[in-house]
Amino acid sequence: MRFRPRAGGGARRPVVEADDEGSVLILTLGYAVLAIAVILVCSAATSLYLAQKQLDAVADAAALAAADGFELSVAAGEPVATLTDAGVRREAVAMVDAIGDRARLVSATSPDGVSARVTVAGQWHPPIVTVFVPDGVSLESTATSRTALR
Repeated sequence: MRFRPRAGGGARRPVVEADDEGSVLILTLGYAVLAIAVILVCSAATSLYLAQKQLDAVADAAALAAADGFELSVAAGEPVATLTDAGVRREAVAMVDAIGDRARLVSATSPDGVSARVTVAGQWHPPIVTVFVPDGVSLESTATSRTALR
């Protein structure tokens, strides 16, 4: 036991030291919970980003394949490649089915006769904790590809 001298020269009082045992354990547990939460959020964000990029790749591939579904005709002695909605949809469906990903074709059109616009959609579910988003998150991607003869 330690004693502290009293101001004014009086009798000395015993000094009671604070007991810090156990408070380090609480801090360690708090930081561990925080670290686990950060890891879960980062892994979910990375998974969401990768799912969107995969959907973008499917849309790009389907639009590129759809742009090859043109009908060739000759107008004024020049060859002309024309896209139709039916041809774009046929090629886009074939590509999405061939990829076999969990993407579904939403629309496939040719807005101007030389471009193929394809929209695909998919669903993302978190990799670890699905309690907060049990139904997942809907994702959608649109890609456009043009056809040209030179």
